[in-house]
Amino acid sequence: MKLHNLKPAAGSKGREKRIGRGEGSGHGGTSTRGHKGAQARSGYSRKIGFEGGQMPIQRRLPKFGFTNPNRVEYKGINVSMLQALSEKLGTAVIDLDTLVESGFVSKKAPVKILGNGELSAKLDVKANAFSKSAIAKIEAAGGTATVIE
Repeated sequence: MKLHNLKPAAGSKGREKRIGRGEGSGHGGTSTRGHKGAQARSGYSRKIGFEGGQMPIQRRLPKFGFTNPNRVEYKGINVSMLQALSEKLGTAVIDLDTLVESGFVSKKAPVKILGNGELSAKLDVKANAFSKSAIAKIEAAGGTATVIE
């Protein structure tokens, strides 16, 4: 046994230093709170965004525009994805359930079919919304585009 091998007994050093229990603890007197001021006193709670009296950033930055609380955010799916999905699954009907099962969208998100890519398969597509170019491509391939609620 040597000095560098010595360790305290298991469980003997687990307690945290108790604050405000006399000068011998090293944390007596002001109990690590400093001298005077709001933070030194009991009952102090820091307000969110308070910057010591400086004008807070959420008041300094300019505010502009309008955010519509009723905006509907669609998940966009291109017709090229529909082509690939129909080839993979071997189906001619693509609806929300098919897109959810294949992992393209979540159950809650409304779906909009977009017209990017080529479509050669005759598909019956059911979605919440369609772009004009998507409808044109689906109908040009001999399929149908049905809007659902």
